[in-house]
Amino acid sequence: MKISLVIPLYNEQELIGELVQRSVAALKGITDDFEILFVDDGSRDLTLRRLLEYRSVEPRIKVLELSKNFGHQAAFTAGLSLAKGEFVAMMDGDLQDPPERIPEMFGMLQSGDYDVIYAKRTNRVDFSSRNLQALLFHKSFTRMSGLSDMDKTGNFSMMNRAALSALLQFSETTRYMPGLRSYIGYRQGFILYNRDDRLRGKSKMKWSKLLGLSSDAIFSFSKLPIRICLYLGLTGIIVFFIAGIYTLIAKIAGFAIIGWSSTLLSIYFLGSIQLTFLGVLGEYIYRIYKEIQRRPLYLVRKFNE
Repeated sequence: MKISLVIPLYNEQELIGELVQRSVAALKGITDDFEILFVDDGSRDLTLRRLLEYRSVEPRIKVLELSKNFGHQAAFTAGLSLAKGEFVAMMDGDLQDPPERIPEMFGMLQSGDYDVIYAKRTNRVDFSSRNLQALLFHKSFTRMSGLSDMDKTGNFSMMNRAALSALLQFSETTRYMPGLRSYIGYRQGFILYNRDDRLRGKSKMKWSKLLGLSSDAIFSFSKLPIRICLYLGLTGIIVFFIAGIYTLIAKIAGFAIIGWSSTLLSIYFLGSIQLTFLGVLGEYIYRIYKEIQRRPLYLVRKFNE
C-alpha cells in the first residue's frame, strides 16, 4: 500500500459525497495504490450509512466504526493505527482542509528531505469568536509548550512510515495530535495554504470541546501553569514579608494601622489565588488519574475493510 488517508467524521452526512469525490480524485493523481480510512466517531445521523454506500462502489474506501463518540483525537489515533500505507496523510472531514494539497505534501516526502509535512494556514484572521479563540490558543500553545512552529497548524499533515511508527508509540489518554507530531522530531517541513470556509453544515466542535482540547494540549505539553503558581506564591511571600516588616516598624513607631477594607480585600485576593492554584493542581491530578485508570482510548464496533 502506497498511501493511506485517515479522516475522522462525526455527523457530517451533508459533506460525505463531495469529501469522497475530492479525496479519491486527489489520491488518484498520485497513485492507484491507496486507501481512504474513514473513522465514524459515533455519528448519530446518516454519516455511517452513506460511507458504507460509497464503500460498496469504491473498494479502496474503508470504514472504521467506533462504539461511541470518543472524540476527535482518539478517532485520529484509531485510524492511524490501522493505516497500511507507506505514507499516511490525515485531515479533518469538514473540507476546510483541501485534499487537493496532498499531492504537494507527497512530493516533498518523496524527495527524501522530510519525514513529516504539515499544513500551515495563512488566512485565518477573521474576528469571529470561534476563530479568535483558535488564534489565542495556537499563540498561547506555541509559547507555553516550547514546541517550534505550532502557530496556525492543525491536523492536516502527511508523514512516512517511520514517523508514524514513532507517533503511535505514545500511549497517553489525553492527547493533542499536532503537539505529538511536533514532539517526535524527525525532519519536518510545511506547506502554506488558505483554509477554506465550511461548505455546508455547522462545526461539531462545541465551545466546551474546544476549551477541553485547549486545556488538554496546554497541560500535556507545558509545565508553565504549575510554574506560574510557584512564581506567584514566591512573589506573594516576598510582598507580604515586606508588608509585615513595615507593619511591625509602624507599630513600634506608634503609627496607627487602620483599614479593614484593605485587609478584607487582601484576604479575598489571597483566597482567590489559592483556589486558582488548587484548580491548576486539580487539572494535573485529574490527568494523572485518567492515565492510571488505563481505560482504552477507543473501542471498535466494526471495521469494514
